[in-house]
Amino acid sequence: MAQSALKLDEAFHALSDPNRRAILTVIRGGRRAVGELAGQLEMSQQNVSHHLKVLDRAGLVTSTREGTRHLYALRVEGLAVGKAFFDEFWPERLTMLKHAAESQEDHG
Repeated sequence: MAQSALKLDEAFHALSDPNRRAILTVIRGGRRAVGELAGQLEMSQQNVSHHLKVLDRAGLVTSTREGTRHLYALRVEGLAVGKAFFDEFWPERLTMLKHAAESQEDHG
């Protein structure tokens, strides 16, 4: 399997879980520690840590160490894999929409 297809599969797998999407939504606003995420999302720290590992493997988060705390942040570059996949569909869809609109103008 090509590397880009593997990355896409990992990203979609990570994003398939609502808890992981909730984590991404929170860290979109800035770096957060596991304990902060657990409190805000009403999840155990162990559960948050598990989800962060999945998100990290998929390249969707990054972590930095600040003293004894690990702070997690959104890795926008990781989202680019999914965006690129969906972007491939838009030119074709826009062309079809343009032809349909032009067809209606010709008949209207």
